[in-house]
Amino acid sequence: MRGFHIHTDFLRVSVLFCFLLFLGEASTGDDQEREVYVVYMGGVPDDTSGDSLRESHIRLLRSVLTRGLNIEKTIIRSYKNGFSGFAAKLTKDEAQALRRKAGVVSVFADPIYQPHTTRSWDFLQQTAVVVDSSPNSDGTTPSPAPPAYDPIIGLLDTGIWPESESFNDEGFEPIPSRWKGVCMEGSEFNASNCNRKLIGARYYDTDEAALTKPTTSPRDELGHGTHTSSTAAGAHIPSASFYGLAPGSARGGAPSARIAMYRVCSFFGCAGSAILAGFDDAVADGVDLLSISLGASAFNLPDFSEDPIAIGAFHAVARGITVACSAGNDGPGAESVVNAAPWILTVAATTIDRDFESDIVLGGNRSAVKGEAINFSSLDKSPTYPLIYGASAKSNSSSEDSSASHCEPGTLDGNKIKGKIVLCNHSQSDTPKMAKIDTLNSTGAVGAILVNDLEQHVATTYVSFPATEISSQAAEDVLAYINSTKNPVATILPTITVTKYKPAPAVAYFSSRGPSSQTSNILKPDIAAPGVNILASWIPTSEVPVGQKPSQFNLVSGTSMACPHVAGVAATIKAWNPTWTPAAIRSAIMTSATQVNNDKDPLKTDSGSEATPYDYGAGEVNPNSALQPGLVYELGPSDYIQFLCHYGYDSSTIRRITAIPDGFECPKNASKDLISDLNYPSIAISNLSYKESRTVKRSATNVGSEEESTYSVSINSPQGLDVKVIPDKLQFGKSSKMLSFQVTFSAQSSSAKGDLFGSIIWSDGTHRVRSPFVVRVAS
Repeated sequence: MRGFHIHTDFLRVSVLFCFLLFLGEASTGDDQEREVYVVYMGGVPDDTSGDSLRESHIRLLRSVLTRGLNIEKTIIRSYKNGFSGFAAKLTKDEAQALRRKAGVVSVFADPIYQPHTTRSWDFLQQTAVVVDSSPNSDGTTPSPAPPAYDPIIGLLDTGIWPESESFNDEGFEPIPSRWKGVCMEGSEFNASNCNRKLIGARYYDTDEAALTKPTTSPRDELGHGTHTSSTAAGAHIPSASFYGLAPGSARGGAPSARIAMYRVCSFFGCAGSAILAGFDDAVADGVDLLSISLGASAFNLPDFSEDPIAIGAFHAVARGITVACSAGNDGPGAESVVNAAPWILTVAATTIDRDFESDIVLGGNRSAVKGEAINFSSLDKSPTYPLIYGASAKSNSSSEDSSASHCEPGTLDGNKIKGKIVLCNHSQSDTPKMAKIDTLNSTGAVGAILVNDLEQHVATTYVSFPATEISSQAAEDVLAYINSTKNPVATILPTITVTKYKPAPAVAYFSSRGPSSQTSNILKPDIAAPGVNILASWIPTSEVPVGQKPSQFNLVSGTSMACPHVAGVAATIKAWNPTWTPAAIRSAIMTSATQVNNDKDPLKTDSGSEATPYDYGAGEVNPNSALQPGLVYELGPSDYIQFLCHYGYDSSTIRRITAIPDGFECPKNASKDLISDLNYPSIAISNLSYKESRTVKRSATNVGSEEESTYSVSINSPQGLDVKVIPDKLQFGKSSKMLSFQVTFSAQSSSAKGDLFGSIIWSDGTHRVRSPFVVRVAS
């Protein structure tokens, strides 16, 4: 599971959970045919109380249940704040009967999602290559007046470790009066664990959680939620490091923001019914933003009406809450992006200018071979350890040379590798790396070198076992040495931190890519942010180097880590602009992004190829420039209703999802092609034919300090694609804060085929407002 740190305890608990679940199913009679379903009933009707909603849910459920069943034990939870619905234990027949009931939008089996698993903030400040306002003499962007608003970031995650210094409330004013949340007590967690920084904490029990733990609480037992919340809004902590690596000050993106944790995940994953409960409570509690680093698999995407994150986010955004979500860790394949609904701010992951180098020293006065990993090797620095290639250590019982060369468990002769460093190939389809390392360690190897091209720039943590990873090109040198020497020897050096690494940022291999298989006429992901080897707070862990005390921090990778970076930026924008809508905040972040690295070259992927908007959306987030975007692209409830029409929902279904004007009907010409007209900060057209023209409309709102300003357009278009913007100037005044324009695309060359990328940029001489576009021209 990329980007999500898995403890060995997780595997043991999972086995126990499955065993207990089997026993439970074998002994529950009628319950063995029941599973949890979510019944989604759209927005909360006006003037409806929570109690009356729950009563209506019970009446609806009673109408399909077998007589004599206990309703209170069947219904798990009701949703009554941001939207209406409930979760209940149902048979397939009962679920089908509910689908036919009036007022029901969808009924779906409770899905289990997974989490998408400090110098990053300093790096973002340093790489703001394109600045939207005049810099000060020291090169920084001038800040607006101190913010008057106190933003609250909610996180749906694995919980929180309240003792972390990241959640220290020193210097904080009293909790805002608008906050209506609670600090739920539970196992090893009481009300005093919350403070003026960590102002709220909730958790959501499930039957499965009860099987793995007798009691639960908001306390984080996995580390993921502590890491994401400290990345988004952690307090400043000097002298932070991971056992001496990545030293420096740790801080969140919005250190003055408040935090509310909604523990929706446990050892077995994140239940959709719990995710919806977290959304429902967050709306009522009064959060301003939600950071959600979890999601469905790209290979089993639900429809928006059956996706708990899309459902919850739709109603949260309608209440003015910005929702940022991770794009997923199923890259680098195309169409792997998740959380792609247009009301969600979708975040991809990039590297920063820090590397973790663990080199190999070969015998025979050879130069060191560069390796990458996090280990605290205790080997001598002199090359005195025998070195062997996995294929040469094949056991007699193994018939596959290729499996032995990859050091697959059970393929190597323990006598041949004992006391030696073993060179192993590694590919994505292999046994997981840590399983290989555990086998080598237990068999007597003193170290391991993995040949791994895919996962470059993502340093795996091996703690005390000396292991490192090299490219296939570097492996050629190691193999040449082994083959030329009767008694090859080597050593693996402990990891060192390398800063100012170039080129950075680069899109991480695991980061999910566009286009979206659901919404190809909207460019997803929206934005990219640091998500590789990010230092942030962690829970006390059992994986401790010899002679060390547990670290308060960990280095973790994933789009999970990128998402809270953007949530922190969004919270800062909200602090200075409390009336801005989620769409305006997203627009500010996207149109101010940068597309170059610290070599001042175009952004690349970690494999070295030039990256595209399918990889990074609008570009790398630029915190300073996002505070003064100049123009923003607004979207409201009526725009999302039009999207639902064009996406394929009929008027009666949309009426159940949300309030719509009396007499509203979807346009007769509704089609997915018209989704391109959504007033989004980027433009995507999925099916343009040769010599065909397509025109899209956009409206920009002036949010700059000057009421009267003129913006002129410039166009960066690829060869063969003609792009025209009408008008080419926007003149804003006191009575004209919002102005519209049209962009016409036409393929003028038969050689213009496939995905074509470019941008349109509006500038008044101070601000630079960039919208990327992608046009797919049919072959």
